[in-house]
Amino acid sequence: MDTYEIRQPLGVCAGIAPFNFPAMCPLWMIPIAVATGNTFVLKPSEKDAGAAIMLSQLAVEAGVPPGVLNVVHGTVDTVNFICDAPEIAAVAFVGSNTAGEHIYRRASHNGKRVQANMGAKNHTAVLPDASKAHAINSITGAAFGAAGQRCMALSVAILVGEAKQWLPEIVENARKLKVGSGFDPTSDVGPMISPQALQRAEALIQSAVDQGAHIVLDGRGVKVEGFERGNFLGPTVVTGVTSDMDIYKEEVFGPVLCVMEAETLDQSIEIINANQYGNGASIFTSSGHAGRYFQHAVEPGQLGINVAIPVALPFFSFSGAKKSFWGDLNMYGKMGVAFYTRAQTVTAVWPEMDATASKMTAMPILK
Repeated sequence: MDTYEIRQPLGVCAGIAPFNFPAMCPLWMIPIAVATGNTFVLKPSEKDAGAAIMLSQLAVEAGVPPGVLNVVHGTVDTVNFICDAPEIAAVAFVGSNTAGEHIYRRASHNGKRVQANMGAKNHTAVLPDASKAHAINSITGAAFGAAGQRCMALSVAILVGEAKQWLPEIVENARKLKVGSGFDPTSDVGPMISPQALQRAEALIQSAVDQGAHIVLDGRGVKVEGFERGNFLGPTVVTGVTSDMDIYKEEVFGPVLCVMEAETLDQSIEIINANQYGNGASIFTSSGHAGRYFQHAVEPGQLGINVAIPVALPFFSFSGAKKSFWGDLNMYGKMGVAFYTRAQTVTAVWPEMDATASKMTAMPILK
């Protein structure tokens, strides 16, 4: 008797991608889904759908057979169709909590497997024994790169103990960044995706002021020559932030860094774990003990030790947690392979043939 387990493809799978990484996020989904034997339906963001078409063209050139990769466009109706269609067995999503929670509930209700990467409020704890230059440069890049429009952007810097004195240098480093068009290779911070996104970010900055915080670097109202009507928001640093403020509770998704203070590492961990999101967290320190202690004590799924954006290589999974991820199997890596396949356990017995039975199956002879 033999018993063994294999992985079988689910059949038809689907992915719903965000605007901010219109090529990378579909590539978290498509290669693994297809390599494990499924066909795939991709719905890109309606805000920048062209990247999905480019990917599909490259797939054709690479020899992907017709009908294996399919691209559909649309908004709410298209998303609901994907959630409801009985032919689709699994749905992968990257985007906001508003959309992701709707997709998770609706698709799960219809018996589908769902993985939903959603919002974030990523923190870093900066200890006074850290490499100062490395920490400040890392914070600047992680908070303001991609105009803060990424789920792994650094949203909150917790300055611990004497590291509070580093604030002026963090601000000065951010002030040096150039806000400009994506056509300008010297630009450090590009535009927001839409006027609505810009207005929302600016409203959250203003709410921080109204609720008692201080704007030590204000990026509102920045103008870029030749793009005066562009959706630009310069690097913004907000101090005096508390956990009950809107700018802390909500994901800004813009180039805005909230600065908080703590007296001890334990206090910084308490702040991180009290937040509803759990995408990523990091620590800057020269102490191996502090780094390992932090790793075991904090709750977010992706941790960086002297790394501000702890996104792993693709053979590991994008392991968000808490309100940042709904589902049982995270994207790509080993868990991604498990997501796009189902287990099939086979038990087989091959009994020895009865020697007398063979006489009964002999070719009949005509007489």
